[in-house]
Amino acid sequence: MDRREFTGMIPALLALGAIGAGENPAVAEGQRTSPPTLASGVWKPGPLKVAGEKRTSHAYLTGMLAAGNVRLEMHSSMQEVGAPHEAIGTHLHNEIWLVREGVVELTTNGVARRMEAGDVGICVAGDKHFIQNVGATQASYFVVSVGPAE
Repeated sequence: MDRREFTGMIPALLALGAIGAGENPAVAEGQRTSPPTLASGVWKPGPLKVAGEKRTSHAYLTGMLAAGNVRLEMHSSMQEVGAPHEAIGTHLHNEIWLVREGVVELTTNGVARRMEAGDVGICVAGDKHFIQNVGATQASYFVVSVGPAE
């Protein structure tokens, strides 16, 4: 999949994020804070953050799209060789991974799929998932999360 094909998928991914974009009943009233509404522009990576053993990340943006109750979050992650996989999780949002370098394994609902530089993977809301470096070099990838405010 090239960049043009990936860009063509964005409207469908945003629609997926809008599904179930209602209130989160797990958050108590009075504790809800809405992320800012995003504007068009260029986003630079934030400071390097240690995200676990042999894992780092850079946040790019988090906010709500003006076109509706859809939250968008983007970050890049790096995993060193031998890094333990991230915690197995589920979310109310959808996640899209674009591998920049290295080889990772994206596991969704117990099914492992190998991804290499240039590959795109997706995990829809509610699926159990994790991603792990399975290559002989550092792996880095972008993550785009689309869904309801959480």
